[in-house]
Amino acid sequence: MNRLVALCLPGGPAFVDAVQRVWDEGDAVFPVDQRLPKQSQSDLFEHMGVSAIVDSSGVTPVAGRPVDAGDALVVATSGSTGVPKGVVLTHDALAANARATNSYIGAEHNVDKWLACLPLSHVGGFSVIVRALQSGIPLEVHDGFEADRVIEAARNGATLVSLVPTAMSRIDVALFRKVLVGGSAVPPSRPPNVVATYGMTETGSGVVYDGRPLDEVELRIDQDEIQLRCPMLLRCYRDGADPRTNDGWFPTGDAGSLDSDGLLTVHGRKGDMIITGGENVWPVAVERILEKVPGVAECAIVGRPDAEWGQVVTAVVVPSAEPPTMEEIREHVKASLPGYCAPRDLELTDRLPRTALGKLQRHLL
Repeated sequence: MNRLVALCLPGGPAFVDAVQRVWDEGDAVFPVDQRLPKQSQSDLFEHMGVSAIVDSSGVTPVAGRPVDAGDALVVATSGSTGVPKGVVLTHDALAANARATNSYIGAEHNVDKWLACLPLSHVGGFSVIVRALQSGIPLEVHDGFEADRVIEAARNGATLVSLVPTAMSRIDVALFRKVLVGGSAVPPSRPPNVVATYGMTETGSGVVYDGRPLDEVELRIDQDEIQLRCPMLLRCYRDGADPRTNDGWFPTGDAGSLDSDGLLTVHGRKGDMIITGGENVWPVAVERILEKVPGVAECAIVGRPDAEWGQVVTAVVVPSAEPPTMEEIREHVKASLPGYCAPRDLELTDRLPRTALGKLQRHLL
């Protein structure tokens, strides 16, 4: 029986060794977020059907459910509805993603070194390990992001790294040859060595780089929704459900569009669109403008219920100093977008709810 093995280990060489041992035995890996309380971890083990738990004390067998031959990784999605899904990725899917990524950035065995510093319980962090193992490129693994350690790693030979925008803003990205950035809205203005990635757990990490699909990735827009078909896709969820269409397309739930050159623009989750006075407003487009307004450290755009307008465009702002006025915010937006996109209400807050990878949890606002 092929087992699902939970890894309750901090990031580092021992984590990578444990992954390789599990795979050598024909089992699949379930990396566990070490920040979760013990009871939450136990609930997750039961929900995912884990058959063994590896931690600093050794290996503990537990009653669980088998995985299929060829399954390599199960990742718990953050899930906006509460109960996380277990995304099942095969060795073939992980290898396809790693090959395509290494090819796109021109990764070389004798030149480069990967740095993994994102949470390994997320596919964005774990995929760095796979890219290194698949190519034989040297690898350094940290237990999470610490700016000083990342800078030190770059000065000691690390050339390739995956980050999220909040982490990218805390280091000098010029220290690396290539920086892959995803997980949340990537700044449109970025240095030439920074690659904007689009993907999700179900695609084994990024599959669209700088707006273009990687090798072997098909992309289409169906009723404004981004859909993907590629060998990187999940086999199924842990409960056996397969989200793909009969002809193999994966509906992402994200809204997007392609320009005349075939470049993808991601507008956000389909459910995030605000309808105000019969007009459609994509929050991400407004947020990109407001992030440049003086006094705005972070911002999110949401729609609040309104009897007259249906929804009112509302700016939720974390101020960096003196917060901007409502008039200043509206003028900045109207300089680039139609007037109906300009927020009518302003809410100030100390922080925005985000996942460990920096993705905005808009449903919590």
